Amino acid sequence: MTTTIDEIAPDIYRISTFVPDIGEQGLTFNQFLLADDQPLLFHTGHRAMFADVAAAIARITPVNRLRWITFGHVESDECGSMNQFLAAAPESQVAHGAVGCMVSLDHMADRPPRPLADGETIELGRMRVRHIDTPHTPHGWEARVLFEETTQTLLCGDLFTHLGAGAALTTDDIVAPAVHTEDLFAYSSLAPATPMIVDGLAELAPKTLALMHGSSFTGDGGAALRALADSYRHRIGDATA
Repeated sequence: MTTTIDEIAPDIYRISTFVPDIGEQGLTFNQFLLADDQPLLFHTGHRAMFADVAAAIARITPVNRLRWITFGHVESDECGSMNQFLAAAPESQVAHGAVGCMVSLDHMADRPPRPLADGETIELGRMRVRHIDTPHTPHGWEARVLFEETTQTLLCGDLFTHLGAGAALTTDDIVAPAVHTEDLFAYSSLAPATPMIVDGLAELAPKTLALMHGSSFTGDGGAALRALADSYRHRIGDATA
C-alpha cells in the first residue's frame, strides 16, 4: 500500500492510502490535515495505518503539533489510531459531537474529548471549522461532518463513498459512483430524515467535498449534495412501495 499527499484546498491536505482488494476496484482510505496555527486532523485511519499516516503528516507539519483529532463517526477506519495520535501529540484533544463523546469517546479516548454542540465552531487560526450533527447519515448515531468556512470545504466522512484509485481531486460526477457503491455495500442507514439532512448540507454551498473513500470533488458541491439526497429519496420510496 502506498500513501500519497495532495493539497485539495488551500492548506487542506488529503492523505490517501489505496487498498486494492476491497470491492471491484479497491478503496481509498483518506485523512485530511488542516495545516493552521492549531492543526486539525480529520480521520486517523486504522491502527495499522498509523505509521504511514503519521509519516505523511510529518512531511507537512510535525506530528506533535497536532491540536485537534476529529472524525466523522466512531469506526475503526475513522478513528482506529486515535489514541496513538493522542500519544504522539501531547497537546492534542479529540473533538466530536456531544452524543459521540457521551456514548463512546468519553470511555475510549486516552484523554477526555471536547464535546461539540451542533453548529459550534473551532478557530484554528486562519481557518474555522463548524461541527454539524448528521445522525445516522450516512451511518452511526453520532455521525457528523465538519465545514471549513473560509475555504468552503465540507469534510464529508463516508458520504459519496466510491471505489477505485481515482484522482485526489476531481470535477467529474461523484454521485453515480456513490450510488453504485451503495448498491454494492448498502452502507447508508436510510431513514425519512436522511435526504433532509443532506439537503441541509447542500445549503452550505461547499466548493470542495473532502471524501473519506474516493476522489474529493471541486465544483458545485451543493448540487452534488442535492443529487445525493434525491438518490436517497428514490431508495426510500422504492423500499416502501
